[in-house]
Amino acid sequence: MTRNSADKPKPVRNSQRGLVIWHGMRVREFVKLIRVGAELHWTQLHRIIPTLFMTVHNSIWAPVEKLRFGRKIAETKVQPPVFVLGHWRSGTTLLHNLMTLDDRFTYPNLYECIFAHHFLTTEAVMSRLTSFLVPKRRPMDNMQTGWNLPQEDEMALLLTTTYSPYRNLAFQGHRERYEDYFDFKHADPKERAEWKEALLNFAKKLTIRQNKPIIFKSPGHTYRIQILRELFPDAKFIYIHRHPYEVLRSTIHLRGIMFQTNALGRLNLQSHEELIYQAYEQCIHTYETDKAEIPAGNLAEVRFDDLEQDPVSHLERIYGELNLPDFEHVRPLIQKYMDGQKEYRKNQFATDAELAEVVNTRMKFVLDQYGYDEVKLQEQSKAALPG
Repeated sequence: MTRNSADKPKPVRNSQRGLVIWHGMRVREFVKLIRVGAELHWTQLHRIIPTLFMTVHNSIWAPVEKLRFGRKIAETKVQPPVFVLGHWRSGTTLLHNLMTLDDRFTYPNLYECIFAHHFLTTEAVMSRLTSFLVPKRRPMDNMQTGWNLPQEDEMALLLTTTYSPYRNLAFQGHRERYEDYFDFKHADPKERAEWKEALLNFAKKLTIRQNKPIIFKSPGHTYRIQILRELFPDAKFIYIHRHPYEVLRSTIHLRGIMFQTNALGRLNLQSHEELIYQAYEQCIHTYETDKAEIPAGNLAEVRFDDLEQDPVSHLERIYGELNLPDFEHVRPLIQKYMDGQKEYRKNQFATDAELAEVVNTRMKFVLDQYGYDEVKLQEQSKAALPG
């Protein structure tokens, strides 16, 4: 059955309630995107006009934040963070949600990632006044969302620098305009330095809010072990992987939803599957090469299926391997969280013969690397689990 089949089950989609990723930019970042060719179209005026208003809003509050907290930010020291790694749709969201149950750590939430320029000043009031703007569920997988829930810091880095693979939402498939921002190994040195400063600044602001080790999660960081260790040489890393068929099928769905809900130009998803395959190959190759630089005791790995089936045992193992604080503190919280997920409704997709062929041939190196079986076409895929 191909992905064009008429009888393919349709995944759940939810309204964004008007919130788009670009609402956290200042005028400066928005102009930067336009100068390098961001695609705008009149059919997206319902997003473009509110975005313009929000860029002005953020441009007003950002200097207020700098005036209030600039010196404190400069003086703040960041404790060694923990980075959750893994390609998109590999289970990073589930792992991040479980790790952040431990109140001995802190994490960036959705408000802080969208409004990274001024959250220290505005979050307490604005997050309450604007809670109605946030969808109750993520549009790509029906996972719960909200201003105060854990979020990936990639959005903060996009909105404060524009240097992120998420630039693709503005460029409709022009990989050359964002490909350097996966691992930054070939990026302009000034852009690389600006990105590092933005991440460090964000980490310092999170530390001011709550002085605890930060648990970051961004699939993009899976490409960036080198640059992350330059900033945080004592950082811990947790890598989660999943069968490549499930990852790719769900990523194709994710990309489509992200463009539909955030694009500022005409929607054009032609050839986007090939871009996904290339990014996935680069992700696995880069991680498997660069992880050798991580000192012993600072890296743990886990399969998504194992984590989903027995989260307590595998998180206890991860805590031990990384020498994290006593696991007994968080054990009951993990079990309670998983009990609360029993009613979660997963998207269902029919097995895709074309994608199965890609996985069994082109992605065979991933199957071999992680010990996964080839795809059998009679099996049904559950490709949109929390990731």
